[in-house]
Amino acid sequence: MDDCIFCKIIAGTIPCKKVYEDDDIFAFHDIHPVAPVHFMVIPKLHVASLADVDTSHQMLLGKMLAQGSKLAIEQGCRDGWRTVINTGRVGRQEVYHLHVHFIGGSQVLPGMIKR
Repeated sequence: MDDCIFCKIIAGTIPCKKVYEDDDIFAFHDIHPVAPVHFMVIPKLHVASLADVDTSHQMLLGKMLAQGSKLAIEQGCRDGWRTVINTGRVGRQEVYHLHVHFIGGSQVLPGMIKR
C-alpha cells in the first residue's frame, strides 16, 4: 500500500528502531512507548486489521505471536508482558496495517479497561 506508514517502514523509506526482521514479519519499537519495553510486530504482507484475516493467515499470526514473545523475553520481560491488537475504529486502531503491541518492562502494568 503506497500510503501505509508501516509498509513504508518495512520498505525502509521511514526510519525506525528495528528489533527483528525475517521474510514474513518485522518488529520495531513504538515511536510513543507507554512502558520501558514497547515494540510492535507486523506482517510484511499488508493486512489492514485483525478483522481482515482468515484461516490462510494462521501461520503468519502464530509466527507474529511466537517471535514477539521471544523478543519480549530477550528485552527483559521475563515476568510477563501485555499484548494488544487494536482492531477498527471502535478498537482505536490508528494505523490500518495489522500490528501486535508487546508492552512490558514495568513492575506492574496499569489495569486493562476502567469499569
